Amino acid sequence: MNKASKGPSSFIISQNFIEILCHLVSKHTARSTYFSMDGHVVLGFGFILIGLWHLFNHIKLHALSPTSYSCCTTFWFPIPKFRYLELIFIIVSSSIFIAMELFISPARHQPFDPDGSIPTTHLHNLEHSSMSMAFFIYALFAIALDLTSCKAQRELTQLLAAIAFAQQLLLIHFHTSDHNGPEGQYHLLAQFLVLVSLATTLIGIGMPTSFLISFLRSVSITFQGVWLMVMGFMLWTPGLIFKGCFMNAEDGHYVVRCSNDKALQRALSLVNIQFSWFFIGIAVFTVSFYMVLVKHYQGKLAYGRLADDPNDDIESQKRSIQLVGNIIAH
Repeated sequence: MNKASKGPSSFIISQNFIEILCHLVSKHTARSTYFSMDGHVVLGFGFILIGLWHLFNHIKLHALSPTSYSCCTTFWFPIPKFRYLELIFIIVSSSIFIAMELFISPARHQPFDPDGSIPTTHLHNLEHSSMSMAFFIYALFAIALDLTSCKAQRELTQLLAAIAFAQQLLLIHFHTSDHNGPEGQYHLLAQFLVLVSLATTLIGIGMPTSFLISFLRSVSITFQGVWLMVMGFMLWTPGLIFKGCFMNAEDGHYVVRCSNDKALQRALSLVNIQFSWFFIGIAVFTVSFYMVLVKHYQGKLAYGRLADDPNDDIESQKRSIQLVGNIIAH
């Protein structure tokens, strides 16, 4: 009788244990999925803010002095009451992203195995945090260079920014994630944007008076942010996964896989179409943004000139009246 009663109870205990184990596994994978999406979205939002801030300031400088435009002497843009706000924002956001990748996202809240080695499941965390570390160093040394007021401040600061973009391009290109599926296509197109940011930053060192170079760099940084946010939502939101594809748990994180070659080709084509649509949208937005700001600041500039010298306006009116009188007399 005891043996008979022991059998069902053992089965129930085993079943409950399996359910708890499945719940813990699903909770861990959901956690990794959330932080994968959240990390891309947070990083993308930071790129968008910096890109739009630079775009606004470069357009403003060009609108106020189109014939004598010159990029700012510091590469970054100080704020009157809080000079280093832009750089502090980069430092804080980079620190948050590094903490998310290395200490919050991992199940043990640190990226190492008990023996001190780096597990393969956390390689992508270290890659992502290394990208943010490069921008952290750029912002930190930009403040230090500004405090020392060295002669090559702009060139060295811009070189540090170029190094950060080069680090980003290198790590995306040699990313440990699979480069064959939709995720790989997203990363491939992201490399194009990072390459534009890197090239314009390097060229800008020798061409500080080129508005087009500064404008294109700001646009590429903004586009990077938009594309990172798109990646975060499209690759780790189950409802947005491409038709015929699914989320598969591999090495501690989710990867989008497709059921067959036809579904894969369709997904890759849709990624390309997405990029082209965002490309057009960013172009329309940035050019429209330029037109609005130029009209606004040139109008203020013209009004300021009239207010500074009202006699010129009176003299021009007198000349106009005399001209009209001569025309009527003849």
